Parts: sequence; C-alpha cells; structure tokens
Amino acid sequence: MSCSDEFEKYFGCEPDGEVFCPYRVCPLGAHTDHNLGLVTGFALDKGITIAFSVCADGVIAVKSTQFETEEKWFVNGTPENRRGDWADYLRGVTVELKKNHTLDYGVNAFIEGSFSPGGLSSSAAVTLAFLNALCRANNIKLNEKEYINTAQNAERNYVGVMCGTLDQSCEILCRKDKLLFLDTLDGSYSLVQAGKNAKPYEIGLFFSGKGHRLVGSKYNSRADELKSAARALGEFAGIMNGDNRETVMRDIDRDVFELYKNRLTVNRRKRAEHWFGECERVKAGVEAWKNGDIERFGSLMNKSGKSSIELWETGSEELTALTEILTHTGGIYGARFSGAGFGGCCIALIDPAKHEEIAFTVKNEYSRLFPQLDFSAAFCESSDGMKI
Repeated sequence: MSCSDEFEKYFGCEPDGEVFCPYRVCPLGAHTDHNLGLVTGFALDKGITIAFSVCADGVIAVKSTQFETEEKWFVNGTPENRRGDWADYLRGVTVELKKNHTLDYGVNAFIEGSFSPGGLSSSAAVTLAFLNALCRANNIKLNEKEYINTAQNAERNYVGVMCGTLDQSCEILCRKDKLLFLDTLDGSYSLVQAGKNAKPYEIGLFFSGKGHRLVGSKYNSRADELKSAARALGEFAGIMNGDNRETVMRDIDRDVFELYKNRLTVNRRKRAEHWFGECERVKAGVEAWKNGDIERFGSLMNKSGKSSIELWETGSEELTALTEILTHTGGIYGARFSGAGFGGCCIALIDPAKHEEIAFTVKNEYSRLFPQLDFSAAFCESSDGMKI
C-alpha cells in the first residue's frame, strides 16, 4: 500500500500531494560538520515519504507508520518548548518557518519510512519532507540553502541536537551516481563523478538491531569537547577569530594542534585528532573517487570507522563488532558505522555481484555474537536529493 493510500485510509480523503526525501550516508567526513569541516555524502533511493492535504483551519495533524500516536497542534499555536516525542522535529520546523514567513494553512500528514530510524539521518529527512509539505501548503518558496538552514535550525533550536549541515545538505544537494564533496565552512560543494575505470558498487546497509537516538545521547558532549579543544588551542596560540562567532576547529591549523596538543585533556586531544584526520581522509577520498580507485576510497572508509571508534569514541559494542565483521568480509570495499554511532546501522561500499554472499556471511557472524538482536541488511543505489 502506497503512502497516499495509507493517508486516504487514515484521514478519509485523498491527499493533495506527496513529498519524498531520501536518506543519506556519509562515507567520509564523520563528526566534522559541527566544527565546519569537510564531508562527503550520497543520497539513497530509500527515504521518507509524506502524503499531505492542506488544512484551511490551521490545524497540523501528523501520523507516522513508525509510531502509534497522532500528534496535533495549530500552525500558529505551536508549543514553544519541545514535548519529548517523535513530532518535535516537525514542531521545530513550524516554529522556524514562521520566523520569516506567514503560515495561514496547516496540513494533515501521513509519514512513511523505508526503514526504521537508525543512522541514515531519518530525522533530517522527515524534517525536510515536512518542511516541503508545509511550504507547498502555504505557497512559500525556499531555495536550497534556506531549506538546509531551516531544517538544521529546527533540530538545533527546538529539538536540542547540535548538528551541522551534513545531513540536510546531502538530502538536498546530492545527485545520482555522484559523490557530494561539501565544505561546511561556506556551503560550497561539488558533485564528483567516479573515474572511468571505477569498479561497480552498491551501498550496503547493515542494521544492528539496536535502537538509535541522538537526543539524550553523548552526541552533543562529543561536539562540545571538540569546540572546547578549539577554544583552548586558540588561546594557547593567541589566535583570534575574526568572523564574530565562537572559535571552532576549522579556525585552527594542524600545525597549531601538533604544537599544543599535549596541553589538551586526553578527551579533547582525541576529538581534535579525529577531526583533523577525518578532513584529510575526505580530501584523499575525493581524489581516489575522481581516479576511479574505489578500493582506495574503501580503505579510507575503514580508517574513518576506526578513528570514530577509537578517537571520537562513539561506537557502541554492537556497531563496533559489526564494523569489524564488515571490514573482514570479502566483496566489501570499505565500511564504517553510520551516524553518531550510539545505535542504528553500518554502511559499506560493496561489489554488487556479491551482495547475497555478503548478507549471508555478515548475518551469520553478527547473529552469533548478538543472537537476541534483529539483524537485517539492505542494498541501495545513490539518488538525487529532495525535489523542491
């Protein structure tokens, strides 16, 4: 049954429209965007679909296949503080959009996801898709940058997740069969075609069976430790940020870090070491992709995953084990856990001819370690970002 059919069954009328926003994966550039680093990404051919109708009375009513409850509020009476439930991302969108635009109409919205939430930035996808529906209902035109910033502000200001722009940018800017290379300092980006000698690839998703949730996790504390390291290094070196914003690691050169790193606390030093290494891996990975060297790109993914576990220290026991299995399985070019790493899934670039063999091997190995968890695997292709 399609999302529009589900909408009609639930709300008792046909929808006025349907919006699709893809999930994303970040093969290189993990945990760098909140300090204005370099990232890469693909949008996937799986994601979030929202069927919606316009409500002239200003009511917003949202229902998701993932959650039992329906949530309601008025478009001009959105609660000022988050409620702690799944609809906070959508309330945040309403609040942020209203700061610069008049909202006269609400929406009935039915939300359907290809997969359960788990490290593919489903939160950004549902935020962007709902923003798109709300804009269409109120005849509001936003450009790509406005979509990215509004969705990011909804997560930061309302939900309380201090994310960067990686997720939103991937889900808006990506194009099929091309690697997004994004500089989050200024939003500049390029879409990189794999070199002509590149081997065929698919994107493998390996779900650990452990739930994923950023709110209340250590996501914010890791980002805070990195920013604290940047401020300390700036003070040690007498560096002043001239952009009238707080100092972040992008303001610090690698040479400054090497000179003063032993004056940092252990945790701050680890976070900074990961950040610099990851930005360097992004640059090397983009060159490998241009040259069609997917094996080289994959080896950098493996190193990225190891750094995220050892230096960023966010790999859960399950995801750490799953990453280890993937990096030693034939037919996989490279792998790492996806998202913050507290739960959810791992991603891999794989040889398409071997995906059945890969799924069988990984399931057996992982289920032997965690028989109580519901492991699953899926295989995707890259896709275009959300149409706006």
